[in-house]
Amino acid sequence: MGSTRKTAVVTGVLFLVTEVAAIGGLVLYGPVLHDTGYVLGPGADTRVFLGALCELVLALAVIGTGVALYPVVKRQNEGAALGYVCGRLLEAAVIVVGIISVLSVVTLRRESAGAPGGDAASLVTAADALVAIHDRTFLLGPNFVLGANTLVLACLMYRSRLVPRPLAALGLIGGALICASATAVLFGLYEQVSDAGTLAALPVFAWEVGLAIRLLAKGFTGAEGSGEPAQLANTCEKWAASPETVGGHSLAPR
Repeated sequence: MGSTRKTAVVTGVLFLVTEVAAIGGLVLYGPVLHDTGYVLGPGADTRVFLGALCELVLALAVIGTGVALYPVVKRQNEGAALGYVCGRLLEAAVIVVGIISVLSVVTLRRESAGAPGGDAASLVTAADALVAIHDRTFLLGPNFVLGANTLVLACLMYRSRLVPRPLAALGLIGGALICASATAVLFGLYEQVSDAGTLAALPVFAWEVGLAIRLLAKGFTGAEGSGEPAQLANTCEKWAASPETVGGHSLAPR
């Protein structure tokens, strides 16, 4: 298995991990996100800790996709490839802020349980503020920043034909749609966790899962061992190719 094929497999696995971890974290966080009295009750701390672990895995996998893809996509456009890595780092950083805010609710609940007679209203207000921080990180990270990152990667894939163009087009649609949906949520048109929000997130979900399956099954189009024709970027690599490779038109050296 060549190095590019290994990169495709690793990237595909990481994309699948991001999907599973994101869904797992959202489900496990349920009690602390939806129960305003969580900070005053017995709490489901173990479940919340598992959710935080899922989101930590999500953040690491998000960074991993950017790092793994960089050596491949930089051949097409090094600036955009570097931007994608930085965007994934930003997305992971925002996710970590959300993890800290949720874990802070658990800490607040535990400390208030050890000091009976505290101001219940103040505790609930503080916990609600921390949950609100998580909700905003969820809006900014896995929506706005994810949408921008998806547009960059899908554009690179579309122009380079590293994956079939219909798949890359799905990424372009999904990235634009989730950014538009995040804007609608920001201005209060509907809730992020709602039917409309879910429908808007489906194309980008389908893009990431489809990309993962494609990379695991066949790798990059034109990569070593793929059995498909190479698609070189418009660089000196392409100019150095033979006229037969580039079709004999003006890109070949004269």
